[in-house]
Amino acid sequence: MNNKGKNMSPAVVLQCRQLSKSYRQGPEQLTVLDNIELTIQRGEKVAILGASGSGKTTLLNMLGGLDTPTSGDVVVAGNNMAALSAKQRGLLRNKSLGFVYQFHHLLAEFNAWENVAMPQMIGGANKQQAKAKALELLEQVGLAARVDHKPSQLSGGERQRVAIARALATSPDCVLMDEPTGNLDLDNALRIEALLSDLNESLGISLVVVTHDMAIAKKMDRVLSLQQGRLSEVDVNA
Repeated sequence: MNNKGKNMSPAVVLQCRQLSKSYRQGPEQLTVLDNIELTIQRGEKVAILGASGSGKTTLLNMLGGLDTPTSGDVVVAGNNMAALSAKQRGLLRNKSLGFVYQFHHLLAEFNAWENVAMPQMIGGANKQQAKAKALELLEQVGLAARVDHKPSQLSGGERQRVAIARALATSPDCVLMDEPTGNLDLDNALRIEALLSDLNESLGISLVVVTHDMAIAKKMDRVLSLQQGRLSEVDVNA
């Protein structure tokens, strides 16, 4: 774990217990996740590997409260998602979790700082406060000169950096990332990898990264493999 993480008192920011997800396909029941146990500590970086269709994105959606499990619990910042109303889950996600997807999902009609400010304003910050924080984050990700540009005026790597800044806007405990370098060329992928490590070191935010990118996986504190609905720890440096 990074040095900042070592100096922190241990704190669980995200946990799932006996998490399962099944779907009905005609007469058969397809089990995608089978009694998953996972604990993420504050400041920890975890990669999740797995073949296409193995359930990685489903797991990430469960951890983020975007989908409901068939059985089991997801606990975020000490709150059991199952015990919360839809509105309470939304407020908890806004405060405690950030999301970065393979496709940046920026709002085309808004510029970079407005996209980054959006989660803060949804959380109750006024526009002036949200803009100040957005400009600070965009500077951190190397986009101080591009804050007034709309997504169509940014490169793929720049759009993904805006998405990462947006995920950090509410100072979440943990950021969930689904293939954050999947649509980037090698140079931009390397920049994003370095940025993730730097932000983890400087801010102490936990990262859970679903990825096929072994360069990212090798920089994580732990690497887990999802196969046949089960998680197991793997050594990618062996």
